[in-house]
Amino acid sequence: MSATSRKVAVAGIALSDCGRVDGPTPYTLHAQAARRALADSGLERSVVDGFGSAGLGTLAPIEAAEYLGLRPRWVDSTAVGGATWEVMAAHAADAIAAGHANAVLLVYGSTARADIRAGRRTAGLALGGRGPLQFEAPYGHTLIAKYAMAARRHMHEYGTTLEQLAAVAVQARAHAAGNPDAMFRSPVTVDDVLGGPMIADPFTRLHCCIRSDGGCAVLLVAEDYVPDIATAPVWILGTGEYVSHATMSEWEDFTVSPAAVSGRLAFDRAGVRPAEMDIAEIYDAFTYMTLVTLEDLGFCAKGEGGAFVENGRIGPGGALPVNTDGGGLAACHPGMRGLFLLVEAVRQLRGEAGGHQAHRPDGTLPRLAVASGTGGWFCSSGTVVLGRG
Repeated sequence: MSATSRKVAVAGIALSDCGRVDGPTPYTLHAQAARRALADSGLERSVVDGFGSAGLGTLAPIEAAEYLGLRPRWVDSTAVGGATWEVMAAHAADAIAAGHANAVLLVYGSTARADIRAGRRTAGLALGGRGPLQFEAPYGHTLIAKYAMAARRHMHEYGTTLEQLAAVAVQARAHAAGNPDAMFRSPVTVDDVLGGPMIADPFTRLHCCIRSDGGCAVLLVAEDYVPDIATAPVWILGTGEYVSHATMSEWEDFTVSPAAVSGRLAFDRAGVRPAEMDIAEIYDAFTYMTLVTLEDLGFCAKGEGGAFVENGRIGPGGALPVNTDGGGLAACHPGMRGLFLLVEAVRQLRGEAGGHQAHRPDGTLPRLAVASGTGGWFCSSGTVVLGRG
């Protein structure tokens, strides 16, 4: 078989300790996740010849690779915010298919919550005041304010309501209730969401992601390794990536995210349609992200996201379970959360999600899933379609 035609499988997945993790460093969480993912795969560390990491150290991912005792011949440090890991998974899959690597380990770890509690960093760090951002930074144009402006525009254009946005948070908590690893598992109501303290109009606190510690790892391998792995393979069927803008003034339409392009590419390359997906794992730093990404991935028409998320459609037992672990709104959000989306998608396809396991209408396990990460303020997107069997 030609190396350039090799299929790519997810062989191992794992979480590090997550939630409230006060003792370990980010390097420790990287190591925990990497060891656990390798153990999950049943493969030895020696097979890993590719490595991807971002957001840690001065020379990411070189420092992380050294800490893990790896000397990879293929490396990636792509950093495009929350979309980083779907984009990096796409790069890794291409490298494996082309024979540039055989087994690529993607690892992330962050102590974002613990660092603030310990005074190692503050909560309101700016993303930068140089380059194009210098024209926005003086006006207090924070990341959350940009998402809030986009949400307000969608409300203006399409009549999307605060109650519909709140329904996203309610259903995320409903998923988290069955996930013992979730940081917040207690149910909330639409009134709870609407009645919380205002953070950035229209977002109250429960419209916004939590801040946690945690890490995870995903091991991608060439199909040649599949007979040796310890679990049933989950295949990478198609990927897509896209970058849109850096400044709000260059964003042509606040109601359209870059997932409109990355999603189309991923589904086309996978040869499947959005309607065939059994579950969706979507980056949800804010409730609006979930709603507009569902539109842009093609699960409903533009402007119909509000109606789509009503009546429990994306919650447990809904027609399209979304963010089945509770997502960034309830389970964990230690920073660039995109790798967690891939871990959860694989866990669901394997049928290993326990109390928050999703099923198809006929009671069988999911067969197809999409993971779509968003970076910056809808600046970038990476989408990965996965399938089992």
